[in-house]
Amino acid sequence: MENKTSSFAKLKTIDLDVPLHTIGFEFQDISAEKVSGNLHLTQKCCQPYNMLHGGVSALIAEALASIGAHVACGYKRVVGVQLSINHLKPAVIGDFIHAEATPLTVGKSIQVWDVRIWKINPSNSQNRLLIASSRVTIKSNMPMSMSVPENVKDAGDWLKKHAKL
Repeated sequence: MENKTSSFAKLKTIDLDVPLHTIGFEFQDISAEKVSGNLHLTQKCCQPYNMLHGGVSALIAEALASIGAHVACGYKRVVGVQLSINHLKPAVIGDFIHAEATPLTVGKSIQVWDVRIWKINPSNSQNRLLIASSRVTIKSNMPMSMSVPENVKDAGDWLKKHAKL
């Protein structure tokens, strides 16, 4: 039986980021200081050799950094402009991973976020191994009037609902 916390986390994920929801990612923290969450690796997020796909690691990194940047700039429009990721160790189907994004700098128009992804032991989350490290540069404080699709015009409202301020 699924617990309330897990259901709430899944609901937040679909509200905040459909691609992350699709692979099963669950948010843990959402704030201007940290965005984090967990993922149980399944075939949906692994390449043919049953290892975590590097593109999925990049998806997680950019999504978490963008969400954090959106909160940090007062829910104005943001866009990723550069992503650098190093894949350090493998994770395979069945593993659990924890991802955490923290800001390195939050300026008026540019933010830089550090994102780390660890393989964790589900029975002891302190036992973890760094598998990927990323740096994401975000352009922030962009006007919402710039060709924003209708389906994301309320994205800031969803984040305000779930972020810890």
